Amino acid sequence: MILALAGGVGGARLARGLAAVLPPEQLSIVVNTGDDFEHLGFLICPDLDTVCYTLAGVNNLAQGWGLAGESWAFMDAIGKLGGETWFNLGDRDLATHSIRRTMLGRHSLSEITAHLAGKFGIAHPIAPMSDDPVRSIVDTDEGELAFQHYFVRRRAEPRFRSIRFDGAEAASPSPALIAALDDPALEAIILCPSNPVLSIAPILALPGIRARLDARRVPIVAVSPFIGGRAVKGPAAKIMEEIGIATTAAGLISYYGGLLDGLVIDRGDAGESVAGVALHPTDTLMRGSEDQTRLAGEVLAFARSLR
Repeated sequence: MILALAGGVGGARLARGLAAVLPPEQLSIVVNTGDDFEHLGFLICPDLDTVCYTLAGVNNLAQGWGLAGESWAFMDAIGKLGGETWFNLGDRDLATHSIRRTMLGRHSLSEITAHLAGKFGIAHPIAPMSDDPVRSIVDTDEGELAFQHYFVRRRAEPRFRSIRFDGAEAASPSPALIAALDDPALEAIILCPSNPVLSIAPILALPGIRARLDARRVPIVAVSPFIGGRAVKGPAAKIMEEIGIATTAAGLISYYGGLLDGLVIDRGDAGESVAGVALHPTDTLMRGSEDQTRLAGEVLAFARSLR
């Protein structure tokens, strides 16, 4: 069994590749929820929805997030009524948030996510990192900003200083995350090519998770979100540079602080040597489903070779 930790577009793409090469009973996908927030009366779970839409094959391929064939009548009406329009909710996407809203209070976020994934025809298990609220707060040169205000409203333009995860210290890891870590059949843990600071760090901040991973009995392999020192998508490179961490194999390994046994890097970044961590250079850019499946197969083979 493979545990994949994911968040955002890059994580969703590799998760889809893993789902293409592993049967449902051999893969558990656990997703960051530090990006979640309340907006226009709905609980918005951007990373969970991106992973679900991508695995269902209904995501907007051009932008990576949201649904294909989306329309925006709701947002147009919100704007005309003087509402906030800085965070777009598509008309079809709105149905997801509405169902989640109606189920909250009677069901956990894990149960709601499983219900939505099932309705999208997804066989592989997808779960939040926690059923309890954890909210990423970014400290910038403009002061503290709630994550989506930093990421979307301000387009990650303020200088990033640090991040904290409100609620993490009191949150319980989701049942799916604990079950995967305790599964005697667990073969490897994959850190998908998601933003290390914004998407993977919130998961590691949950009580007991970092200690469990430090005491691992299986290899942990990360897939670099950088190619030539630049992020494939999003502000990951900008953030790493602003906190003084190089967007290289050595930088990533340093950031994860001894957590990794292996790192998959792009072929163009080959040549760097890092003591104590195995490197696997390959083509990491996922242009479509064929690349996702190929990369997933290589990542699995590499991880299994480290056992």
